[in-house]
Amino acid sequence: KINKKTTETEALKGAIQLGIGYAVGNLSSKPDRDVLMQDFSVVETVFLPSEGSNLTPAHHFPDFRLKTYAPLAFRYFRELFGIKPDDYLYSICKEPLIELSNPGASSSWFYLTSDDEFIIKTVQHKEAEFLQKLLPGYYMNLNQNPRTLLPKFYGLYCIQCGGVTVRVVVMNNVLPRAMKMHFKYDLKGSSYKRRASRKERVKNSPTYKDLDFQEMHQDGLYFDPDTYSALIKTLQRDCRVLESFKIMDYSLLLGIHVLDRKPLSRGNRCDSRRGQKVLYSTALESIQGNVKDPEPVADDDTLGGIPAKHKDENLLIFLGIIDILQSYRFIKKVEHSWKALVHDGDTVSVHRPCFYADRFLKFMSTTVFRKLHRKFWLLGKLLLSLPCIRSRFVLHACFLYILYINRRDSSSTLALDDPLPSLSRSQSDSELDVYLV
Repeated sequence: KINKKTTETEALKGAIQLGIGYAVGNLSSKPDRDVLMQDFSVVETVFLPSEGSNLTPAHHFPDFRLKTYAPLAFRYFRELFGIKPDDYLYSICKEPLIELSNPGASSSWFYLTSDDEFIIKTVQHKEAEFLQKLLPGYYMNLNQNPRTLLPKFYGLYCIQCGGVTVRVVVMNNVLPRAMKMHFKYDLKGSSYKRRASRKERVKNSPTYKDLDFQEMHQDGLYFDPDTYSALIKTLQRDCRVLESFKIMDYSLLLGIHVLDRKPLSRGNRCDSRRGQKVLYSTALESIQGNVKDPEPVADDDTLGGIPAKHKDENLLIFLGIIDILQSYRFIKKVEHSWKALVHDGDTVSVHRPCFYADRFLKFMSTTVFRKLHRKFWLLGKLLLSLPCIRSRFVLHACFLYILYINRRDSSSTLALDDPLPSLSRSQSDSELDVYLV
């Protein structure tokens, strides 16, 4: 049974690669032109028998049928992110796909291309249908601002093979495999059942949730003021877009690499990150830079991670908004109403889009991400430049004191430019004063 299942899985992965390769290759014969409204609803169907035909190549997989959704629209999206057809085919078709585990509640399968560039995710019929309806608005949003933490969709396909129908979407890869993620989180801003299961915790690379973050990184992640401002503004803009489409129950996928723990081994690097680079694909590019100048940030050992601090640790942060194909339809309203009867309605993940976006933003901007005041950040940089205090112990002590002063004298708010009010000092603050002195 195991061998049969493995054979079926390998055949399906091969059919996905062959189907996408055929669809992209076939598209090259169509002339470039502006995307029209009717292009978003186009579905092209082709049958690929194993013995081949006048239009399709022979292959060693079972006969299968391929549907390609909105091919011209997705070609435009790929061009917008600087993805050439040959590079797209090379990434997806050159090597076998790598199957990833799924920590979520959905039954989706995830495959990663061998060059670390793209994720191929299976989606349900309703999700594929919703994405196709979403495409005109998605097109408009990307034209206005390609720098976003929202998923970048590069293709939507349906494969019917061996009596199984699978719909897949090709997306950007948020967490580079070449970078060790010491912590991974799936964050929604809710608390009901937002703790990783025992089964998840024993994995080599578990994905934790909101309550786990508050225990394991209770002080939050600190950024310099400019980076914090760019990050929160990007999240605000993206959440308003999702709210306008009545989308909820999305998550922030957050990967944390601790620089001080172990240097990146060049032997584990993926060649693609040195060669092909999808525009706006890294975390840092997604929140910073001039949209008028689409040149990618120079590649280095950070792989586009965002510098941050947690206590005395230097971090690189990788993040993106995921699972956006959940609209607030009738079934979700019923699910929220039922959960609200049993639990506090404001703590469950399923909620109306407006409330969900506000709660999500508040959690990210006050609990997960924090800002060092500019005066303290500049003081920290000054301390680092002084030769007389280059001792690691003194540097850490100075930084801890800066963090303490910052937290004592200010509280984060969602409005980025508002003055931050002072907080009253607690008993623990006085004890920390004594400790630091």
